[in-house]
Amino acid sequence: MLAVRDLAVTFGEIPAVRGVALDVGEGEVVAVLGRNGAGKTTTLRTLAGSLPAGAGTITFAGEDVTRVPAERRVRRGIVLVPEGRRLFPGLSVRANLAMGAYHRRLSAAALADEVERATEHLPIVRERLDQRAGSLSGGEQQLTAIARALMARPRLLMADEPSLGLAPIMVEQVYALFADLRAGGLTLLVVEQYVHVALGLADRAVVVDKGRVVLTGDAAELAASPDLIHAYLSGSQEVPA
Repeated sequence: MLAVRDLAVTFGEIPAVRGVALDVGEGEVVAVLGRNGAGKTTTLRTLAGSLPAGAGTITFAGEDVTRVPAERRVRRGIVLVPEGRRLFPGLSVRANLAMGAYHRRLSAAALADEVERATEHLPIVRERLDQRAGSLSGGEQQLTAIARALMARPRLLMADEPSLGLAPIMVEQVYALFADLRAGGLTLLVVEQYVHVALGLADRAVVVDKGRVVLTGDAAELAASPDLIHAYLSGSQEVPA
């Protein structure tokens, strides 16, 4: 579904991503792991179209989308749940969800149906539809951000650090949701700080270091290899206690 080749991104004269290559098959879950500052978030933002690629190609469902604007990538099904959630705190949860379907120009009735669909596995979000997003807990905001992304009907859902700042019980809820979405056939690309949580969900993993892919492999095999984790992921975190 997604093929990335020789992707490079620079900030001024500083290279942030250098020659990254990765593949995500339809229905697959791929985890992107690495130390802080390794280039993980930059890679996802470039795939989403919010940062320009300096070099390389991004192919999605057989189409070269390297120069396609972000809003058109969303229409094609590439949807990002950004680091930090990026909700509108003064708006209701319902209004925040509606933002995820803005490009679809739905009627009021169709929008209500989409809210029901997007929150099918999220009763806690359904219960708070008329509550201000800024009054939610961090975990509830993260679930709302994922529901907003689902409103766009993604073919590829990308999540950037979805467990950041969350209590362990909320991390479990987020990954239970991802497991449900995977069971429903959704393709996921997840950048994560908690190595073993991500590897427990993923089919494959890509390890990034200093803007380069240094390791790819089966997630279960990587999880069973402490030497590899120590070599490439020191500074990343284990499952929160």
